[in-house]
Parts: sequence; C-alpha cells; structure tokens
Amino acid sequence: MTGPMTMNRVIHAAVRRDLDRFESALASAPDGDRARAQQLQVAYANLHDQLKHHHEGEDTHVFPFLARVEGATELVGVMETEHEAMADALAGARTAMDTYASTGAAEDARAARDAIVRASEVVERHLHHEENDLEPLMLPHLETPEWKAVEKQLRPPSLAESGRFMAWVQDGMPDAERAYLRSTIPAPVTFLLSRLAGRSYHRDVAPVWQPST
Repeated sequence: MTGPMTMNRVIHAAVRRDLDRFESALASAPDGDRARAQQLQVAYANLHDQLKHHHEGEDTHVFPFLARVEGATELVGVMETEHEAMADALAGARTAMDTYASTGAAEDARAARDAIVRASEVVERHLHHEENDLEPLMLPHLETPEWKAVEKQLRPPSLAESGRFMAWVQDGMPDAERAYLRSTIPAPVTFLLSRLAGRSYHRDVAPVWQPST
C-alpha cells in the first residue's frame, strides 16, 4: 500500500484488523460455546454498523464530490458497484454469524468463517481500489473548503456514535495510524470520546478480543 496516511486509511486498517480477528476466532471456536458465539455476534454487528456508516457516507457525500473531479466519474461508478457487492457479502456474513450465535456449533462457526473469508476478499478488493486509484484523485482537494464541508458531513451523527467509532478505530491501532490520528485530532479529544462517549464499545466489544484468563 502506497500513498500518504489519511483518515480513510485509518478506518480501512480497523476494518482489516477486525476481519482478521474474526477469521482467527472462528477458526478456533470450540463446539457448543454459545456464550462465545454471541460475543462474536455482537462484535460483528459493530463492524457491520461501522462499515455501513462509512460507505453510506461515501455514497451520499464523497462520491457526489468526486463526480465533479476531472477523471473520477467512471471510477465513482465502479466504486458504487463495489459498494453493492460489499453490502451483499457483509449481509451474508451477518446471517452466518447470527446462525452461529443461535447454536454455538463448530459447524456453524466454520460456515461463519467461510462467509467472513468471502466478505474479506470483496472488501479488500474495494479498499485496495480506493487507496490506489481513488485517493490520488482526492489528494489535491483535501485542503479545499469544498472537501472540508464534505468531511463535516462524514462525522458520526451523535456523541455516542462518535465515541464508539473512536474507541473502535483505536482498538489495537498500528503505530502509523495512531501517529496520524494524534497529528489530526488533539489527544484529549480522542481520549474523552473513546473512554467516555465510547463506553459501550469498551463494555460490549473490546472484551471479545482480549485473551481469556
């Protein structure tokens, strides 16, 4: 992956991290552990919601902006088609996760992992396409008033959702992404959003990925 760090890439890193976590957790899921299955269901619902918000924001605000950028019109059409494919793949994975949560069966865990793997392949193609083809077209516009207005529209609509996003994106965040975040958002703001407004993430999702003792 080449190119400068952006908030888009910070979000992509969190998506990739979670998908890797699910593949690993489902591959080693014990048979009959419904409690663990339901934990993973909650974590997947969070990932699904974060991606849904991210891509709906692109559909509603980013793509119309890019449609006015020279050379981007055809690419925007491709991006929209990829979003539809991702929505289908992620919905299929959510159905498989719901089934696994209802039984805790190892067989359903394997089916859920297969659905996650398929979704990951679809998602990765799109993320790679965005980072390598779409972002270079955006970079010259990132400091313009028009793009700043788009960025405001992309923010989560409530304090609770902002906190949950900030807690999620920082959970296990790699160093490059953390350094970028610190350079763009004051540390006290990220701390308060994550630890206070993002309490629900720390209560419901973060423990899913912590080693059992």
